[in-house]
Amino acid sequence: MQTITTCLWFETQAEEAARFYTSIFKNAKMGRIVQAPKDTPGNDGSVPLTVEFEIEGNQFVGLNGGKMDFSFNHAISFQVECKDQAEVDYYWDRLGDGGKDVQCGWLVDRYGLSWQIVPRVLIELYSGPDREKANRVNKAMMKMVKLDIAALEAAARG
Repeated sequence: MQTITTCLWFETQAEEAARFYTSIFKNAKMGRIVQAPKDTPGNDGSVPLTVEFEIEGNQFVGLNGGKMDFSFNHAISFQVECKDQAEVDYYWDRLGDGGKDVQCGWLVDRYGLSWQIVPRVLIELYSGPDREKANRVNKAMMKMVKLDIAALEAAARG
């Protein structure tokens, strides 16, 4: 059983966001939806208080906490490791739908959460004793928005 759960604060869109995320990942499911007790600050009862969901074995809870004086930012992001370019494209297109592209494989989804869509091969290209190869890969990656495996591998070859 997971003992630490990521809680995401939404104004009112926790259930909508949970359904969005669970529709994208193949190993994902909705969990318990808890209605707000009467007189809950920031929640008039028109939306659930919390929505539990699971993605790839990781537990999340979406909290409809009402208006917030803060927002999600790049300090916290979710990294999706992808086996190939088709998987990079799949997650990039779906998580980015209604959001915005950033740089270096990062995007912000329609709810403001940051995601890193990273091909597994990037970590392999960065690893190892050949630091010049890693520098070439890094230089190529820094020019990209969505990561392109073929271009990263070409940079590794020099």
